[in-house]
This record gives sequence, structure tokens and C-alpha cells, in this order.
Amino acid sequence: MTELEQYYNKFNEEKRLNSRYGQVEFRTSMKYIHQALGKLEKEGYAKHEIQVLDIGAGTGKYAVALADEGYSVTAIELVRYNLGILKKKGSTVDARQGNALHLSKLPDDHYHITLLFGPMYHLFTLEDKVQALREAKRVTRPNGTIFVAYCMNEYGVITYAFKENHIQECLENHRLTEDFHCISEPKDLYDYVRVEDINRYAELADLTRLRILSADGPANYIRPVLNQMDDQTFELFMQYHLSVCERPELLGAGAHIVDILRKKDE
Repeated sequence: MTELEQYYNKFNEEKRLNSRYGQVEFRTSMKYIHQALGKLEKEGYAKHEIQVLDIGAGTGKYAVALADEGYSVTAIELVRYNLGILKKKGSTVDARQGNALHLSKLPDDHYHITLLFGPMYHLFTLEDKVQALREAKRVTRPNGTIFVAYCMNEYGVITYAFKENHIQECLENHRLTEDFHCISEPKDLYDYVRVEDINRYAELADLTRLRILSADGPANYIRPVLNQMDDQTFELFMQYHLSVCERPELLGAGAHIVDILRKKDE
């Protein structure tokens, strides 16, 4: 069993996305996914005709929600434990074990919408990140939409290095560059990037950006505050966040970015 599998055997991803701060990320991502799906429906596709692929689906938070809405969803998950939870939900999702770097069992040019929401967190080299994008691109239809999530560098530095007081340890162990860019290894489980890194990955994979946004904005910094909000105030916070999540000055500060890309019609 890999360290990543051991980690997800204990980490409750479902609970995270159901929390107040996780709901910010989930609802924001779903808003933009629904926009892409709505465009396809306006073009004449019935829901069951729209093919959605969720690579690194975890326990199926997105995959099951979309399948329950009537879309045709395939989910690929590396960790057997997560895959087992997903399958037990009894949805129509076609759930399979697989690796984001090697989707050889999936056909070319097949999916209208492809989600790559987990794998980039756990890939540590430029080559692997670009390979994951290229595989997602291969299986997506021409002019299809690819949603890619990343963990952001400044959130890691602010919370782990400074807030949790690991800064000296990080410097001594050469886990930060001189300009405070995180240096991660597989044993760290998560990799953290900046917007310029994300730009480079998309360019090397030859994908066209439609939008880029902060999926959670300040939510992870103010978890206790969100938890204490009444429902009305939380909904106002969601309105605020959704109104500013694409602002360039806020992109790199949150915990997660979602890059929305188009596969060019070649």
C-alpha cells in the first residue's frame, strides 16, 4: 500500500467537502461545471447524452451529484478505499480504478466534460502534471471542457510555515526556495503551485484557457468564522465569494484554484 493510499484510508474527503469551508469549494466548482453543462444542453444534447469523466474522483462527491442529475458519468479513482465508498453509494456512476497518468482503457475524444480535481495535488514533477493534462485532453472531445484543480503555494506557506510555526524547519530542510516557493516530495503527499506554474502546464499541454478562479477564496483561513455563521450570513458570504472568485488579485491566495480549459478542435 502506498503512502497516498494509507493517507486516504484515514482522511475523510467526504466530510471535508460537506463542511462549511468545503461547501464553498464544492458549490463554486459546481457552478462553473453547470455552466459548461448548460451550454451543451442549449446546443441540443439531452442530459443522458452528455458524457462526464471524473479523474481522481475520490469518494464521488462530484461524480455522484452529476449522475443524480441525469448525466452519464464515468469515475476513475486510484485509491481502492475511496473507490469502495463510491461504489457503495448505489449511483449510476461507472466507477473504475485507474491512474490519471495512464488512461489507456478510455477512448480518445469521448467526454464532453472532464474533471481533474484530485490528481494534480499529488503529482510532483512538471512531466507528470503535463502528462495528466495530456491524458485528460486525449479522452476529451474537441472543444470539450477540462476542469483542473491545484493546491496553492501561498496557502501552504501562510498556514503550515507561519501559522503552524514550521518556518524554521522548512528552511533548514530546504522545503522552500529563496522566494518561498514550496519544494514538495511524494512523502509530503501534496504539491503546491503558483499561478505561473499553472500557466506553464496548460501551455505545454496545448490547452486553451476559458477561465481561472479561486475555488475557495478566504474560506480555509476563516473556518471557525464560517462554522459560526447562521445560514443567511453564510449565503451572503457565498454571494460575495462567487462575485470575486475570478479576480486576478485573489487567485493565488486561496487554498485551491480551478483552471477551466478547452481542448482545441484540431
